[in-house]
Amino acid sequence: MRKANRYTLVLSVGVIWIVLDQLTKAAVTAMLAPGQGVTVVPGLFDLVHVLNRGAAFGFLNNDDTEWQFWLFVAAAVLVAGIILNMVRTAAHSRLLFFGFGSILGGAAGNLIDRVRSRAVTDFLDVYWGQWHWPAFNVADIAICLGVAAAAFVLLRQSAEEARGKER
Repeated sequence: MRKANRYTLVLSVGVIWIVLDQLTKAAVTAMLAPGQGVTVVPGLFDLVHVLNRGAAFGFLNNDDTEWQFWLFVAAAVLVAGIILNMVRTAAHSRLLFFGFGSILGGAAGNLIDRVRSRAVTDFLDVYWGQWHWPAFNVADIAICLGVAAAAFVLLRQSAEEARGKER
C-alpha cells in the first residue's frame, strides 16, 4: 500500500467517526437538557445528557480545573502525532490503519467538544440494576474500537516476529 493511501484510509476513517460523533451529540443536545435522560431499554440502557469536563468515563470531572483543558488538548495533539508517525512506519494492514483512524477520529470528536464548550457531551448510559457504567459517546466507542484493532494487529505481528526468530 502506498504511503498516501495509508493516510487516506486513516483520515477517511477518522472523518467518518468525527461526523457520526458530532451528529449524535447534536441530536442529544437538541433533545435533552444537561442532566436529563430518557429510558430506551428499561433496566439496561438510557440516553442521558452529561457534560464531562474530565477524562474518559468521568475521571477528573471537575468544573474548576482549567489546567485539565490544556492537558487534554496537549494529550490529543501528542497522540495524533504518535499515530501519524506509526502510520508512516507500520507494515501494511487495513485493520491497523482502521484502528489508527478510529483513535484519531474519536480523539478529534472529543477535542472539538472541549474547544467549543470546555466539556465533552456524553449520552450513552449502560446499566444493570444500580450499577452504571460511566456515560460515554460515539467518540469513546471509536477510541475503544481503534485501540482494540491496533492492539490486535500489533500483538499478532509481534508474536509472528517472535516465532520467526525462534526458527
